[in-house]
Amino acid sequence: MFGFGRLASYDYFMHVERALSERLRAAGVEIAANVVDVSPTASIRRRALKLSEKISETCGVPDADGGPIHLIGHSTGGLDARLLASPSVSLSGGKRTLGWRPRLASVTTINAPHFGTPLASFFTTVSGQRALRALSALTVIALSVGAPPLSVVSTLVAAFARVDRALGFDLDILDRSTEALLRRLDEVRSLEVRTYIDRMKEDDGAMVQLMPEAMDLFAAGIEDPPDVLCQSTASLAPAPSPRMVLRALRHPRNALSEAVFAILYEITSRQDVRYPCAAPDIGKDHEASLESALGHLPERGANDGVVPVRSQIWGKLVWAGYGDHLDVLGHFAGPKKEKSKRVRPRFGIRSATKPKTTPGVEESEAPAHVDWLISGSDFDRRRFDALMDAIAAGLLSSAQNLPRRS
Repeated sequence: MFGFGRLASYDYFMHVERALSERLRAAGVEIAANVVDVSPTASIRRRALKLSEKISETCGVPDADGGPIHLIGHSTGGLDARLLASPSVSLSGGKRTLGWRPRLASVTTINAPHFGTPLASFFTTVSGQRALRALSALTVIALSVGAPPLSVVSTLVAAFARVDRALGFDLDILDRSTEALLRRLDEVRSLEVRTYIDRMKEDDGAMVQLMPEAMDLFAAGIEDPPDVLCQSTASLAPAPSPRMVLRALRHPRNALSEAVFAILYEITSRQDVRYPCAAPDIGKDHEASLESALGHLPERGANDGVVPVRSQIWGKLVWAGYGDHLDVLGHFAGPKKEKSKRVRPRFGIRSATKPKTTPGVEESEAPAHVDWLISGSDFDRRRFDALMDAIAAGLLSSAQNLPRRS
């Protein structure tokens, strides 16, 4: 939801790609990173097929000497990766697009809805579909060109809030808000975003599949791959409170952004006792990890604004903390410019591959962090670095342990 590859001259995954690349290269591992652009709301199976085709194109023959392959998916992308890695998966491309799987070393999911999300149920309604398109356009505009006009965002917030309460609001206002947002772009970028929005209209199968009732079947029918590291990260944001609203009122744009988040959070917090968006038993280790990271065990309704926190847990939970659904990708409030250093790994794991030269320290200008979804999580560079350290440590260890299979 809301995600994309490169759109309107903005790379959605650039912070994650850069951070992980720096860490692995500092450990002496040369990598090739590929961002896979899939239809934003297409079915998980169709998205997984596109992912498999991309891997086949970029990784060549199924040769173990070609190096390990790591799949990293945020949100629905984590489910695409899980489905593709499942030993029993059946895709229309057949074995032709799965010849690389002996080289698969790890699958990492970041804030993925392994047990579904109530927000998907809302987005399957007629009003929800229009709200999703409007919010997606808002995300692209806010990240790529800056804060959109207050008048447009306030109208959108009002419409979105009333739609959720089923008051029969004129849904054309959502469409007009989307159109007004697109006018903020030049002709070329506007066409890109319109195409992106149209793809949502053409195929929204993922929204149906991400409903808690449907993900109950997904969780029961999918297999985790043997000899492959399966790791996940999970985050939650504090529930919206009057104090947070008062703080945001000092800045009108922040107040509107926080209003959007509050609506998303409230919808996502709705839990059906029959389909609670969580494993029946998350395990004592995961409970201990959550309590250590958060200071308490989160309630069932706790979420990152899009996915319940307990729905995000799968495999080995390597990082947990406070942050919203976009924070964990590097979309948080930060300095306009900052220096990025290439240093030796801080996480204490070394790759078996020796560096060609001793890694030194190289400074380069990193892309600015931009945040439009104000959640009150206080996510910052320190937490982002800890998250990236945890993921990178898993990638390095899984590559070392990859069995050589013919």
